[in-house]
Amino acid sequence: MADLTKVDSPDKIVQSIKDLRGGDPKIDILVNNAGVEMNKKLGDLTAQDFAHVYDLNVRGTLLMTQAVLPYLQPHSRIINIGSVASRVGFAGFSLYCSSKAALEGLTRVWAVELGGNGTTVNMVNPGPVDSDMLKSIPKEIVEKQKAETPVEKRLGTTEEVADIVAWLAGRDSRWVTGQTISASGGWALY
Repeated sequence: MADLTKVDSPDKIVQSIKDLRGGDPKIDILVNNAGVEMNKKLGDLTAQDFAHVYDLNVRGTLLMTQAVLPYLQPHSRIINIGSVASRVGFAGFSLYCSSKAALEGLTRVWAVELGGNGTTVNMVNPGPVDSDMLKSIPKEIVEKQKAETPVEKRLGTTEEVADIVAWLAGRDSRWVTGQTISASGGWALY
């Protein structure tokens, strides 16, 4: 386990894979899933708050992806985990929402840059999912999202999101790249 807010952590992760496997690894799938949120109004945000969120959510993803590039095999899969917040304005979550929107832009650009050898890059935007991260979201936001979710008016599960990630990681998704898939039970439609 490594702290992806530290610039040397991605290289340490790759080195630990090298040590474990012996020699240069062959990487076929990268899921960038590290993230942090912050509930703070615009007037209260600091430069340290910005660094806290962006260093993990954006820079960590960028550096982790760069670290695996030398070992990424043809027809590989890169899957970035975002949030429906990337396209919604949740009061108090400007850093989180904007950092996930930045990941959408990176996803599209990397799909163009890396697609020549069959590699795909996509993003999954979960809606409200019953997870540890959801505990820090104000209950009124969560309840409103549940009430507006077409599929059963409920929270999603980590397994449901994992199923979408697994599909994107597999061969059947080989013609899908540069896309953001809403995994929200229809709460976010795009």
